[in-house]
Amino acid sequence: MIKEIQELNKEIMNCKKCSLWKSRTKVVCGMGDNNSKLMLIAQAPGEKEDKEGTMFIGPSGEVLEELLKHTKITREEIYMTNLVKCMLPRNRKPKQEEIEACSSYLDEEIRIINPSIISTLGYYSTKYIFKEYSIPFPQSRKGISEIFGKLFIVANKKILPLGHPASILHNDSLREKMIKDYKKLQVVITDCKWFLTCPLKRFYEKGLLEEKWIAKYCKGDWESCKRYQMEEKGEYHSDYMLPNGRINELLKNKL
Repeated sequence: MIKEIQELNKEIMNCKKCSLWKSRTKVVCGMGDNNSKLMLIAQAPGEKEDKEGTMFIGPSGEVLEELLKHTKITREEIYMTNLVKCMLPRNRKPKQEEIEACSSYLDEEIRIINPSIISTLGYYSTKYIFKEYSIPFPQSRKGISEIFGKLFIVANKKILPLGHPASILHNDSLREKMIKDYKKLQVVITDCKWFLTCPLKRFYEKGLLEEKWIAKYCKGDWESCKRYQMEEKGEYHSDYMLPNGRINELLKNKL
């Protein structure tokens, strides 16, 4: 894996597929734990990252550090990369031809690292990954903001879109929601603490429950599971209740 990443990074550093090579100072390759199950994908390097050739060391990097403190996850535990590896002049939006030229490198990183959790930061990386995994992408600005912090399960991957840290630099009112959304990272990297004793585990192992329930809730966003919420409050709930709160009458009849 290390050799593959090194070879890929060498190719990236010599890339001239689009005109961005003319304005860049340094290419910014992915960095972090090559064995991490969590990959963060941002948009492109900023001015300071371009000068140093390192991920998230500018103002948005400081915000990211703050957000990660709320998750109890450190940078060293994550593999971080960008959709576009070169700085965009005047921090403009990436052009489609630039994304198309550079995205093959991201595809290779995902193949090599093989993360079980992909967290996209911001509009462009989210749009690209949603397209790659055939997830419907919202058309409205409101719809896009509403998917941040929500978990999507596809092709054995957990996809968690989040707002880009730079958003807080432009609009501090987003801070509270982004902190809440980023805390989902700590949720999705761990299984529900009740999973081993949960009836759903038994139903699944007997072939009576679809895997999607386990993936989305027990090993995904268990905080949103009605069973988990009621268990935490010490409230009674039927063994046949699904994570969405609905009673599965078929389970009753099969047992």
